[in-house]
Amino acid sequence: MDKPEIVFVGGGPEWYVQRFADDFFLHRLPDGNAGGLNDQVRSRVRALVAAGPVSAELIAALPRLELIANAGAGYDKVDMDAAARRSIAVTNTPDVTDECVADLAMALLLAVARDVLRGDRFVRAGKWTQNSYPLVRKVGDRKVGILGMGRIGRAIARRAAAFNMPVGYHNRKPLESEAYTYFNSLPELAAWADVLVVACPGGTATHHLVDRAVLKALGSEGIVVNISRGAVIDEQAMIEALEQGEIAGAGLDVFEHEPFVPERLMSLENVVLMPHRGGGTIETWEDACDLVKANLSAFFESRALLTPVAG
Repeated sequence: MDKPEIVFVGGGPEWYVQRFADDFFLHRLPDGNAGGLNDQVRSRVRALVAAGPVSAELIAALPRLELIANAGAGYDKVDMDAAARRSIAVTNTPDVTDECVADLAMALLLAVARDVLRGDRFVRAGKWTQNSYPLVRKVGDRKVGILGMGRIGRAIARRAAAFNMPVGYHNRKPLESEAYTYFNSLPELAAWADVLVVACPGGTATHHLVDRAVLKALGSEGIVVNISRGAVIDEQAMIEALEQGEIAGAGLDVFEHEPFVPERLMSLENVVLMPHRGGGTIETWEDACDLVKANLSAFFESRALLTPVAG
């Protein structure tokens, strides 16, 4: 076998998968179930591409596994505890999607604040000849609060500043290099902001961090935008806040149990929904693929990994 042998977990467009197949011999495992591999493959394979969830069961089924090359920046779908117990290295693709995710955050903000989708439906339904469309509030000068001032948060802040929007943020600690206003608590940030953008990592530490109290602090004119992970927001509390007018609207690229989206959320007119495509551009997928492949090549050639995830 000339090409190094890997397991490819999950899926993607055929052109994307083919980029891996050009350099590696792929055993495809769309559902992440180790039962899809024969005993000989399970006993041989040393590296895995995570384009889908990687469970403790899958890791246990691969006794020689040494590398999990995650195909995105976020690795919350990889059982990191199981990997750590086996001293399995994990890599990810940081920085690659930052700008595109920030672009979509602003697109969602604008779509909600300027009523873009309802305006589109109004025109398509022929209602413009019968009535004037209601006015909405401007975007410029509205205060943007960013939860999580990492790479993506800073990219969002730069875009918001270009719209003359004052920027505040909440992090585990203030960043000395940033001139934006730091808030010691999330409720304080929400009470100050007109728009709350969720850009922090997912996981147990941030689960339901944006709860009913935070949404109430945001207020009836406030908008929430989430390009992070769905579970950072208490989804049911958000739906109730939207239904009851406690917040004005939401722009969501992620959901708590995606790809399943609650019917109550889909029925709301003041919500704009996207199918988790913040980093989903052709260019970012090409760049991320190249970085995953570079980590795999480094592993098989016994070189230092390019983007290891800190343990």
